[in-house]
Amino acid sequence: MTARLLIVDDDPVQRRLLEATTRRFGYEVETADGGEAALARLDAADKPPIQLLILDLVMPDLDGMGVLGKLRARGCKTPAIVQTAHGSIEAVISAMRAGAVDFVVKPVGAERLSVSIKNALRVDALEDEVRRLSKKATGTLGFKDIVTRSESMDRVIRLGERAAKSGIPVLIEGESGVGKELIARAIQGASDRRGKPFVTVNCGALPENLVESILFGHEKGAFTGASEKHAGKFVEANGGTLFLDEVGELPLDMQVKLLRALQEGEVDPVGARRPVKVDIRLISATNRNLIELVKQGRFREDLYYRLNVFPISLPPLRARRDDIPELARRFAARFAAEEGKKVRGLSSEATALLSSYDWPGNVRQLENTVFRAVVLADGDELTLAEFPQIAQQVEGFDVRVPLAPAPAPQREIEREAAPVILRDPNMMRLLDDKGDVRKIEDMEAQTIRFAIAHYRGQMSEVARKLGIGRSTLYRKMKELGLGEAEDAA
Repeated sequence: MTARLLIVDDDPVQRRLLEATTRRFGYEVETADGGEAALARLDAADKPPIQLLILDLVMPDLDGMGVLGKLRARGCKTPAIVQTAHGSIEAVISAMRAGAVDFVVKPVGAERLSVSIKNALRVDALEDEVRRLSKKATGTLGFKDIVTRSESMDRVIRLGERAAKSGIPVLIEGESGVGKELIARAIQGASDRRGKPFVTVNCGALPENLVESILFGHEKGAFTGASEKHAGKFVEANGGTLFLDEVGELPLDMQVKLLRALQEGEVDPVGARRPVKVDIRLISATNRNLIELVKQGRFREDLYYRLNVFPISLPPLRARRDDIPELARRFAARFAAEEGKKVRGLSSEATALLSSYDWPGNVRQLENTVFRAVVLADGDELTLAEFPQIAQQVEGFDVRVPLAPAPAPQREIEREAAPVILRDPNMMRLLDDKGDVRKIEDMEAQTIRFAIAHYRGQMSEVARKLGIGRSTLYRKMKELGLGEAEDAA
């Protein structure tokens, strides 16, 4: 599934034109003939979510500005591109202040519309990723922050929401890389322990001789190398949640001590004279079949029944393919920002390829694959060329290896080049009359004035040549007082 757009316009001809154009871009498109109909569609819980609005400003009854106002009042984060036949600076500023992410003037060209849509979706995906990462860091991540459109994940979320309402021990089962920790964090974020410590322990990565110390802590001098007192993970999680990942990897002798700690609500630090009381919510996870480990004598049966009170089985990514396009889009937005790339999204071919692959490494593999593709990308879109390793494993897709960028032409070294002093009257001065460096705002204003004059007031061309969006250009003009100046001129 690709991004779903909602076109809102009272003009049926304009709606059909925009619908046909955006469908050619590869998006799923719905239409609404007015503001009230658009709000009703956004509120429909039984229909797929809308990722982007293309909103006409001038409509009878509830106009575009009214829709933006109601969306903001409801806390709705769906991005909107507004369009109108009147491209005044005041209209642009009002729309942007009301929450629009971009602004286009009727009739909008296909190329301009495509760029605007890609930018809006990229910004939306990036903002969602930033919000999600921030909530993850603060222990406030909830089930609404989980990216999913699949029915199997809906069942997981419903179970998680019920588990969050109590302190019942939860065991999350699933393959490696499916997102077990994400579900554990969402359970905490939806519980009364929201915002409290969330401590993760990867039981499979613990050195066998240090397991007890890491989990339960130790006193200074308890053993060779114990130069300081260590609280242990149980104490760190006191008041919050302890997440034991890959719990099936714990040694048998530690399983006994873990069981006691859970039953008594206290831990015995190594070398301590008395136990320490702890108050934790326990969530465990495993990619192993624990009951088989019990049969093999590698996992204690009593501990198994202590952990497996409320099991949640997390499906692999291949069983929820509807989630792949949205996950890939969000990963692409995040990595493009981190790597300084101008990647706006994925082509329809690339999306279809990723959705057709089985992903044995699940979400973690998808994330790393998109990361590699962003690093490889030279254009503003991820195509089949950025996924050669995936394409060769999926029938029906050609393997396209991206060409290496052509080397920059080497300049001949000029010998003893004499300095040239330019006296162009249009050359920007860096110093004012007092000999001080000019302010950045002054130089920005001069640059914009020159560009407007040079391109004879063609604002789209001015914005493109300056390397900024049209909405950004109008905002800067307002801030610098150029709008009034231009009107006066």
